[in-house]
Amino acid sequence: MSETAPGRPDPGEPDLEEYRLAARQWLAANLERREAGPAGLVRGGGTHSAEEYLPERALQRKIYQAGYAGINWPKRYGGQGLSDAHARAFAQEAAPYRMPDLGHAGGTTYGPVSQTLLRHASPDFLARHVPRILAGDELFVQLFSEPDAGSDMAGITTRAVRDGEGGWLITGSKVWTSGASYADYGLCLARTNWDAPKHRGLTWFAVPMRGEGMTIRPVREITGAAEFCQEFLDEVRVSDDEVIGEVDHGWAVAQTMLLVERGAGRDDPVNMPETDPATIDPFLVELVRAAGRAQDPVARQALARIHTADWARGQLGRRITGLLRTSDRPASGIASYWKLAAGVYNPQRARLMLEIGQGQPLVWRDDAGQRAALEYLNSRVWSIAGGSNEMQRNAISERVLGLPREPSFDRGRPFSEVQRSAREWLEKN
Repeated sequence: MSETAPGRPDPGEPDLEEYRLAARQWLAANLERREAGPAGLVRGGGTHSAEEYLPERALQRKIYQAGYAGINWPKRYGGQGLSDAHARAFAQEAAPYRMPDLGHAGGTTYGPVSQTLLRHASPDFLARHVPRILAGDELFVQLFSEPDAGSDMAGITTRAVRDGEGGWLITGSKVWTSGASYADYGLCLARTNWDAPKHRGLTWFAVPMRGEGMTIRPVREITGAAEFCQEFLDEVRVSDDEVIGEVDHGWAVAQTMLLVERGAGRDDPVNMPETDPATIDPFLVELVRAAGRAQDPVARQALARIHTADWARGQLGRRITGLLRTSDRPASGIASYWKLAAGVYNPQRARLMLEIGQGQPLVWRDDAGQRAALEYLNSRVWSIAGGSNEMQRNAISERVLGLPREPSFDRGRPFSEVQRSAREWLEKN
């Protein structure tokens, strides 16, 4: 995200070691060290109100004001314009400290949303929103899936129509939105041309989550939490200034978002720490000890299987990132390899964790048991969210391997005609 070309040092950049030392000193003077033990967000580990995130937003603002947010983001939009190496150095130094936890909306904001915006939004849009994103004042979610359009994302029916006053009125419903209950904006895909084929005639909008006509309803999950939400949009007004990309050409923007969501965004140095193949996930160590099985050969074998697969998947992620960053026109299905690996492996990993913990995850007597149980309940998420395993296999076969596409009755037909044909078929059957 740096404004300089990759691999070319900017003569104006601070020396890397001097930068690291300054960051180390600032962190020690301004942030609290985090508590010892496994870190990481676990879906279902807690549900927070918007008010409970205010201290986290304040902490994000403090980091931003010190110049340590958006380190490798473009300088003209509020970032620091430094190299990935500088961002990685800060992430390494910040690891022992308590950093802002902005939940799933934070992960979406600083991951798929921000990278999509930086590639497709207008300079005016970026100048308005990116500084506020970096300061924690604006959190974004993805208003992508719909009750009748999940894996077939191009089949959405949320509509946006001109209101005659230089803006749009958006009506429809979105679902499975993580963190919508406390987010500020939603990056919303809506249909703006019903006479075009379904992959065309789509447009992206930045929709205010507290705007008039927006209703947000939490969806209770198997974990007991309600981090997912469904949104109902009833003529929510959005100005032309909040359009991302070109009107009716939103599928190109959607492809970027899906590419990042499915693994291509792992080029962010904060998300790609250098890994030591000899270092086992501390949580696994805590779990096996809590279960009293540290010397049990069966438990140790299961732990070794998890650790080996964790390391292999990490290397896969780095390999995919390298391919995507060094290719001018990477195959859009490349990121599906990482997404498919997660969808297949996560349920296996969670089952092995239950086998290691035995009764610990069932009775939740300690943090290790609770986390193992939540990991198991959430283990199917990546086999569905962001595109099912079947969709990833299709993407790999068609876009990477060049195999024939599956037959499709709606390709090239106006979406309004496709909708009419579907209704007639349902009426007859």
